[in-house]
Amino acid sequence: MNAVALLREAGGVRVVATHSSGNHGTALALAARESGLAAVVVMPENSAAPKIAAVRRLGAEIVFCKPGGAARQAALAEVVKERSAEVVHPFDDARVIAGQGTAALELLEQEPELDAILVPVGGGGLLCGTLIAARDLKPELAVFGAEPAQADDAARSLARGERIVVDAPQTVADGLRASLSALTFEYARRYCRGIVTVSEEEIIAAMRHFLECSKLLIEASSAVAVAALLAGRLAPQFRRVGVILTGGNVDLARLPWQRPA
Repeated sequence: MNAVALLREAGGVRVVATHSSGNHGTALALAARESGLAAVVVMPENSAAPKIAAVRRLGAEIVFCKPGGAARQAALAEVVKERSAEVVHPFDDARVIAGQGTAALELLEQEPELDAILVPVGGGGLLCGTLIAARDLKPELAVFGAEPAQADDAARSLARGERIVVDAPQTVADGLRASLSALTFEYARRYCRGIVTVSEEEIIAAMRHFLECSKLLIEASSAVAVAALLAGRLAPQFRRVGVILTGGNVDLARLPWQRPA
């Protein structure tokens, strides 16, 4: 993670901290361990068990909080106050956005003839990184965001032209429960071709379809973009579409298409 490398080079930083549903926290924990820094990750108490285990396995300390962006920010502020920690925000940080853009960079290097890219949207860091990479490498490429209909703050924000915040939305896509920041909203407003939404049923069906056809288990947040493609949310003119998959941390004891015993 380039943000941690820059902090290490700057000197004086001993502890880094963030809030995360799991994937960003795991990345920060790994980067901190390799850089000789301590890491503290604020996680919602309803985070997926594999994500909690991954953060702990990499040596980071976890501070649990109630679900929702406000609770995360409050808990993170306490960590910063108590530990004098440097925050590496999961999406409201230009350095992190630049790092997230490398996914689209690699995708376009492998598939330069794409007509569009579909990106899952939570806080918008990956979307903005994708937009930056696309504008540099292929300005005519259409970049779309995909999000759960039950956590559709990005779609509503772009439609209204002002940022809308939804705190603690109820969706199986746990990694997409954050809302756009002022930074990510502004960039998405200017350059994103549009935000498409999918239902909870479509997300779960996409997870299962991907497992059965590709033999890969992707988490619900990844499946949102797959679901949008399978459901035909993009216009037919986009024939070659790249989809960025963002994680595969699924609790195998609680697969969403299985009924509780």
